[in-house]
Amino acid sequence: MKTFENLSELPALVGQEVAVSDWLTITQEQVNLFAQATGDHQWIHVDVEKAKAGPFGAPIAHGFLTLSLLPKFFETSFKIRDSRMGVNYGLNKVRFTAPVPVGSRLRARMKLLSAEPIDNGGVQMAWLVTVEREGSDKPVCIAESLARRYP
Repeated sequence: MKTFENLSELPALVGQEVAVSDWLTITQEQVNLFAQATGDHQWIHVDVEKAKAGPFGAPIAHGFLTLSLLPKFFETSFKIRDSRMGVNYGLNKVRFTAPVPVGSRLRARMKLLSAEPIDNGGVQMAWLVTVEREGSDKPVCIAESLARRYP
């Protein structure tokens, strides 16, 4: 995990891969809880036996479950000591480029696209987040995530 002292260090990192998260294993329990929370009970996610005979050979995580892990990936990638609060500001673009079979291990690479000053001494950042599945050459999700941090 990388550590930055304050927000003023970030603009110099624009255009660079800043951090890589820890690996995270996707479990069937996570998939089932996500299905329960969102109402998306499609069989490719929650019916283990049927999914084994389906197009992916196993149940797969919801694309939005993968996307919802971005805060966890950021949390395990870096911290900014002199920042009391961060907020999700939205997304500019998201693509789910490959399935995530249950049991997969995922991690994310964070490239800083921009870091602009905002009110109250904060910084608005755009991040290119590429979520990788262990053992695969193709990413499973590519997203441009917007975040705001405040001192």
